[in-house]
Amino acid sequence: MDTRALARHFAESMIGHRNSLAGKAEDAVKVQYALNRTASGLTDGREEQAKAAKTVLEHWKGDNSHGFEKRANRLGGQLRTTADAAREAEEVVEGVTSALTTGHARARQAVEEYLGLAEGLLDTGQAVGTQAALLKAVAGAADLEPRYTKETAETVRHVRGELEDAARRLRALEKEVGHDGVADQRASPTRGSTRPSAVRARGRSRTIVSAARRELGTRESPPGSNRNPYGPTAAWCSSFATAMWRKAGVDIPLLPFTGDVFKWGQRNGKAYTSLRAARPGDVLLFGTGPSSPATSKHIGIVERVSGDTVTLIEGNSGDSVRRNTHKLSSATFYGGVHP
Repeated sequence: MDTRALARHFAESMIGHRNSLAGKAEDAVKVQYALNRTASGLTDGREEQAKAAKTVLEHWKGDNSHGFEKRANRLGGQLRTTADAAREAEEVVEGVTSALTTGHARARQAVEEYLGLAEGLLDTGQAVGTQAALLKAVAGAADLEPRYTKETAETVRHVRGELEDAARRLRALEKEVGHDGVADQRASPTRGSTRPSAVRARGRSRTIVSAARRELGTRESPPGSNRNPYGPTAAWCSSFATAMWRKAGVDIPLLPFTGDVFKWGQRNGKAYTSLRAARPGDVLLFGTGPSSPATSKHIGIVERVSGDTVTLIEGNSGDSVRRNTHKLSSATFYGGVHP
């Protein structure tokens, strides 16, 4: 009896799960690289465009120069919007790559572990040499299979959820780029197109996230002093968050206490407690409520949401601006606020 072949027969479903994940991570890496090159190219193009426009304006003073300057600035803004969208798409694909790589590794490990156990049982039964021992070994190998197949099926479902979430986010980015004036210069507003207010809101969210990313690695000086470039010498996670919002044009005071940000959101109809509402550019509040520093402990800017996890850019995290990933759970966050 070929015990290896019999074990693989029992493992057919889990091997199919493993194979469905194989190779896709490599494809995702290629897409991620292409998006990185696109974003870099657009950023470089915007810088060259800005330099060229400045050079022209230095030597051109006339009736049409102001109109040219406005058009040049508008084009620069459109290029920046598209570059930001490409970077956000790159990060979406980066999350997919990670999910695929991890999922494939887990499925492969489950298959190898099952095959090792099943072959061991079958080899032992065959070595005994009796029909009863062999039947018992076959039954044991069959009994092991459902647990491992369930594990690989759950892995595939999780990865599929990550892919579906990424697809939704990429479709949303595609729509935004389609209206940015660069990807489709011929586009014109039609019935059912994205409302200008929604486009502005997403543009503001991207500006917040981009501003926060540029601050990554900024440290208080000296370490442990709470001296920071965003607000008073005190715990400064909230000063950082509101400073980034203000850079994006959000009409919010500089608020050093996290609970005050949530209260501002309540007054302005922007606060929420259902964490499903979280989206890039928002802030999430750590703790149990906004009443005091004992209950509202920390704050971070949402960089991305992926399934049941959220990546935040946080001020005063280890005395610096850092990127951290958390489970999107009410055990950690009591709510959030849209900008």
